[in-house]
Amino acid sequence: MDSSRAFRILDTARQLGADFAELYREESRFGSLSLRDRRIESASAGTEFGIGLRLLFGTQVLYGQTSRDDEDSLLALLRDLAAARPRDGQGRTLARPDASVAARGIHPVRILPGSGEGDVRLDLLRTIDESARATSSHVAQVTAGATHRVTDIALWNSEGLEATDRRTWCRLTIAVVAERAGERHTGSEAPGERRGFEFFLEHDARATARKAAERAVRMLDAAHAPAGEMPVILGNGFGGVIFHEACGHPLETEALRRKATPFAGKVGELVAHPCVTAIDDGTIPHAWGSLEIDDEGTPTRRTTLIENGVLRSYLSDRVGAAECDVPLTGSARRESYKYAPVARMRNTFIDAGTSSLDDMLQACGDGLYAVRMGGGSVNPATGEFNFSIEEAFRVKNGKLGEAVRGATLIGKGHEILPRIVMVGSDLEFAPGTCGASSGLVPVCVGQPTLLVSPILVGGRA
Repeated sequence: MDSSRAFRILDTARQLGADFAELYREESRFGSLSLRDRRIESASAGTEFGIGLRLLFGTQVLYGQTSRDDEDSLLALLRDLAAARPRDGQGRTLARPDASVAARGIHPVRILPGSGEGDVRLDLLRTIDESARATSSHVAQVTAGATHRVTDIALWNSEGLEATDRRTWCRLTIAVVAERAGERHTGSEAPGERRGFEFFLEHDARATARKAAERAVRMLDAAHAPAGEMPVILGNGFGGVIFHEACGHPLETEALRRKATPFAGKVGELVAHPCVTAIDDGTIPHAWGSLEIDDEGTPTRRTTLIENGVLRSYLSDRVGAAECDVPLTGSARRESYKYAPVARMRNTFIDAGTSSLDDMLQACGDGLYAVRMGGGSVNPATGEFNFSIEEAFRVKNGKLGEAVRGATLIGKGHEILPRIVMVGSDLEFAPGTCGASSGLVPVCVGQPTLLVSPILVGGRA
């Protein structure tokens, strides 16, 4: 796909009545290797190529995709889409991104992954296995994986925009199962960054494997968690998944457009405790959810969502910004060329405060310290959530007590925000994958240690 061909197709789209047209070309190369109990479980590599064509009539979207890049095929796809044009286009003016789309070099890659690295990866995974097993005789199973993805995109639109970007991700996944007397518990870690193969060479995989193993073994001695409303200290890093799921999604213009968010119309209002500042930042160097440009060609930026408890902004793409009359934030994302982009989170976190863990323990009195969150479910329209806790401890008389298991946290995100009464200084991030209408995209969640008082804990009464 060259620029002259792309712009000819886009000119034809305008002649057929589209208010806006966009071509998105993508080529990805990916690979993975996994080891289970010292044996190779799977090894795979592949490539993916395709082009997405998006037409807007007002803010109504028509989208098609193809793996063929010849002009005749793309024009045929264009005409099929245009033939289905809506008759009630809303005619809103779309927000225009910053004209500058030059790469800013946020994520320099020293070693491009993808060839001649099999032995190095295998040795790394074996090292992880050995380190986890050396932690305790109770380690019964170790699974480790190393994955990478390199994606080259190019996009053109009918406003004359032309942009390119190369995106590289590398990640380790570690799961350790500890067993004793019929009890089994799993500890997991999954570090990843926007780096090249140097990530695998430089990350302290031994320490990460020990961390997962120690958590799994520690939980073998855990008692059953208590139940009821109580103060809860939420651990840093992956603890931010609650804010991401229960509050982040309702702050995307996709939710705002559908009026499926408790935050609609509340910009400028107090929605959280004044100690809470929440940010979505696409510019953090090497962070898992960062981008040079979003999937509409808009340079990414740092967006303050909540400042000292006051709602300041939503996350928007071009369509969402137009429909909801909010600023453009460079948050348009898609899993691949198979999806039209919509507003999505990037690196979303509660910013650091000043409280210490000791301060929180004293303020907690009797409650729970949720060190690491597990999986869960959320209703984005209502903010209702239910999350399991992978590692937790009782708090008694302001001091850390015994390990407990089987705890879940239950609540509504917008109701929990005013109950975050202390925010620590130990901000950390954790990579993950977020699913929504434009597919699965890499994101970071994050927070410092927080005290929420109170929150409903599911456990054993």
